[in-house]
Amino acid sequence: MRSIALSDGTQVAALGQGTWKIGEGQYPAKQEAATIRLGVELGLTLIDTAEMYGGGASERVVGQAIEGLREQVFLVTKVYPHNASRTGVPAACARSLQRLGVDAIDLYLLHWRGGTPLAETVAAFEKLRAEGRIRHWGVSNFDVDDMEELLGVPGGANCATNQVLYNPEYRGIEFDLLAWQADHRIPVMAYSPVGQGGRLLRNPAIKTVAARHGVSPAQVAIAWSLRHPGVISIPKSGDAAHLRENAAAAALTLTPEDLAEIDRAYKPPTRKQSLGML
Repeated sequence: MRSIALSDGTQVAALGQGTWKIGEGQYPAKQEAATIRLGVELGLTLIDTAEMYGGGASERVVGQAIEGLREQVFLVTKVYPHNASRTGVPAACARSLQRLGVDAIDLYLLHWRGGTPLAETVAAFEKLRAEGRIRHWGVSNFDVDDMEELLGVPGGANCATNQVLYNPEYRGIEFDLLAWQADHRIPVMAYSPVGQGGRLLRNPAIKTVAARHGVSPAQVAIAWSLRHPGVISIPKSGDAAHLRENAAAAALTLTPEDLAEIDRAYKPPTRKQSLGML
């Protein structure tokens, strides 16, 4: 599995596992935990979750999945904006640690911006890092102006990543944010790389490229997100067959012809766009 360096040089898997909707009953929790464990075996060692997902249920399933595998896993979770205060962050972190069954979180993200000043949230993150309860921190759903503000507060330059929506349907970050983060050596973590609801995977261009390579449309979408050297992709799967399919996408290289086909269906941005969010 190809790896990507965070801003401090820590290497993480370029293809990881998202867990949005995990723990909410779509599949039995034991099956979901087994699927996550399979992903770790296949090299998808970065696992992304959040206190928001299933009201903590996703973190509990992840905790079950990584029992006995902690040293192999790079664990990411997120704090709600309404918990992002100086006192709220450590309390939320303690709850996440308990649900996950671990002593430390590898990467702790602010899920999106709220009313708490960034300087206060960063100070709380830095305190957790100094105490060893988190190893890195970052943000999610931040646009260029948010990132510039973040880097201007004390400790803000320690931001390890920014997790944003990125797939052919939502490629506005290519206009400015993707290059900005590359310039600052802050990788993008792409959530929902295969889209939501199946619309992206039914697109004729995606299906044509998939047929050309003898792969699934989902694998094409994942490979598309990974074509940039500074992008970490975190597709979700609660099913072992889909998980194996996702993992195999890491070996798929799209050709210039493939990329041109996708560009015709989903035009690259030519102007600033609002940051996509789900």
